[in-house]
Amino acid sequence: MEKQLATVYVKPGEADRLVAGHPWLYDNSVLKVTGEVPDGALVQVRDHRRRFLGIGFYHSGSKIRVRLLAPERVTVDTAFFEARIRAALEVRRRHLPEASSFRVVHAEADFLSGLIVDKYEDVLVLQISALGMEQRKGQIVEALQRVLAPRAILERSDVAARKFEGLPPVEGVLAGDWPAPPRSAEQTGSAPDDPPSTPAQSQPASSQAALLPVRINDLVFEVDLWAGHKTGLYLDQQVNYRQVAQWARGARVLDAFCFWGGFGLHAAQAGATHVHMIDQSESAVQTALRNAARNGLADRCSGEAANVFDWFKAHTQTRPGEKLVPQFDLIILDPPSFTRTRASVPDALRGYKEIHVRALKLLRPGGVLATFCCSHHVDARTFLDVILSAAYDTRKILRRIATFSQGPDHPVIPMIPETEYLKGYAFELVR
Repeated sequence: MEKQLATVYVKPGEADRLVAGHPWLYDNSVLKVTGEVPDGALVQVRDHRRRFLGIGFYHSGSKIRVRLLAPERVTVDTAFFEARIRAALEVRRRHLPEASSFRVVHAEADFLSGLIVDKYEDVLVLQISALGMEQRKGQIVEALQRVLAPRAILERSDVAARKFEGLPPVEGVLAGDWPAPPRSAEQTGSAPDDPPSTPAQSQPASSQAALLPVRINDLVFEVDLWAGHKTGLYLDQQVNYRQVAQWARGARVLDAFCFWGGFGLHAAQAGATHVHMIDQSESAVQTALRNAARNGLADRCSGEAANVFDWFKAHTQTRPGEKLVPQFDLIILDPPSFTRTRASVPDALRGYKEIHVRALKLLRPGGVLATFCCSHHVDARTFLDVILSAAYDTRKILRRIATFSQGPDHPVIPMIPETEYLKGYAFELVR
């Protein structure tokens, strides 16, 4: 353990959350700091009565003044990271024993605040959003090599949260042999956290040299680890892909906000008569169709590049006296987050309601609506209320048949609300 750690004292009444397991000590909860503390250094945390609470990384310029790592005194070195990564990997092997691609480290949920590591077959992608982790990147890479012996380790530390830690975005190859990121690649269109005015998921054109075949359940997806969202692909839905696909046999399916075809291709594989996939990004749709062909599903899949809101509006409009005929037996709504902040939640809820009103009009009686929300700022109860409000407005009766969450490789620690973001429901349309 580092000797003579500086001490951060917590204000009266502010320690309970830390004792309960939350790793963030906010700047407005700090009573005082003893000694000169370089940003990123390890400190000990005590309550106002001098009782020891744990150790963590300090950052004077961040709203999160200390990110706790452990409630006991430990040495933070390569061996520490190796032990934490092995413990996290054991959770994945226990709950996703057949998966070859999954999230290895889910930041706070694996007690490594500010660190994400995703495994795509034999390639790892690392994402850092905290200064303390950034300063120990070498130790983290060494630990990952010891535990997983990957072909390559890439870094995609391009998340907006880095700016709050005074860190610039960084991309590159940290270890192994892999094509470097194209310098000209830029995100175009909307990103996963864009508001509902531009909701689609898009990405730059793929670099053929960086494509990696990734197996999700029994399907293979073409992934560009430099161009895809997050660290390349959405891994948090792989359990839900199978669960939703159970309602696809013999069904005509609409996969809205399809991205690279995760839900749509699982539905086609499960026996859907036809799957139509929509995304605002032309490159996303083309990738989804290539994935369909790769898996021998092209004859049952079609794709269309369109703004999903506009598409729904165009397909639910009727002339005076004309009755709308529902077209689909299974509709999947998996949009990007419609809000980055709590302040924009009302606008986001209007966006969520709009797509549900339109989707319900296109769903046949007895059909299934599977719908998801990945915004941390919209809780499950609020999301459910939006769906029920849309059902009321369209005079539909829904029967809830399933509730969804993020996969077990994205574990949720209830005392750390920030670890939970994905929620979803499946409803059968009664009438």
